[in-house]
Amino acid sequence: MGEGTPISSRKSDHIRINITEDVQSGLTNGLERYQFIHQGLPELDLEQVDPGLQLFGRRLKAPLLISSMTGGIAEAAEINAILARTAQAAGLAMGLGSLRAAIEDPSAAGTYQVRKAAPDILLFANLGAIQLNYGYGVEQCRRAVELVEADGLILHLNPLQEALQPGGDTHFAGLLKQIESVCAALSVPVIIKEVGWGISENLASDLVEAGAAAIDVAGAGGTSWSQVEMYRAADESRARIAGAFRRWGIPTAESVKLVRRAAPDLPVFASGGLRDGVDIAKCIALGANLGGIAGPFLKTAAVSLEKTLELAAEITQEIRIAMFACGAANLNALRGIHLLDLRSNTD
Repeated sequence: MGEGTPISSRKSDHIRINITEDVQSGLTNGLERYQFIHQGLPELDLEQVDPGLQLFGRRLKAPLLISSMTGGIAEAAEINAILARTAQAAGLAMGLGSLRAAIEDPSAAGTYQVRKAAPDILLFANLGAIQLNYGYGVEQCRRAVELVEADGLILHLNPLQEALQPGGDTHFAGLLKQIESVCAALSVPVIIKEVGWGISENLASDLVEAGAAAIDVAGAGGTSWSQVEMYRAADESRARIAGAFRRWGIPTAESVKLVRRAAPDLPVFASGGLRDGVDIAKCIALGANLGGIAGPFLKTAAVSLEKTLELAAEITQEIRIAMFACGAANLNALRGIHLLDLRSNTD
């Protein structure tokens, strides 16, 4: 393992910095390039619009994932509890923060265990894929899933973040084979995601071959973990190095298109800078199956359950109204909707 800051201290830094500092990517998510063609006469009633879907054996009321954020420390327990109650009430999916802290210190497991509060949600455990090159294997992955009674496991990829962390885990050579072994051995779906710099077309092809059950593009345009590391840096040189990567990555909209092209039959999650239901609806029209939002939920969960429930309801209604106004009665219809490309001369 890397010899950097202890996990608990790093996680506390991450929560504090994400709530209090400007950690936005210097890039947009790319969705401003695309526009729905408004239908003045959609020939359906708003009440007929169904944004629900079935995914990995669970029914979701909306194509919304409360993306992986935190766990392993005291302040994360209440945040995860609020997010889980919100997901249960609103019929959404939820990803937990990296369970490495609980694998290495079982006393931290309770900060992730939300199943009692959310018995019906699609719930994803989460580990850094890089740990598979640092002694982790199928046993630890299975343990992460069992600890939280998850429906699937997210393995996240964060090479740039590790490169910017003091003592980061940067031995990424041979990792694809390790991922393939986990995909083959686990009885639950394995989802591969980035953490904010996007998935390329060639990587998506490799992940399909490796047996990934879904891909979360986690593109550029939202939280920039290089910015988070900039604020965490202990000296000015490290801060400048991290700051140089503020505009790094594949914008979310383009990553969705690239991944869908490489993986036509795989569930694709769109995340990275999505702010509302219209963004999610655009991503589904571009080829995604659902959209993930993290930062805005973290900020509301730090305030209250009521604010978090309100945010979930607003995003869900925005998705429904966007579908209604472009004439899509369900998500299959939405995936067939043509978007105007505002930078193209062909539309």
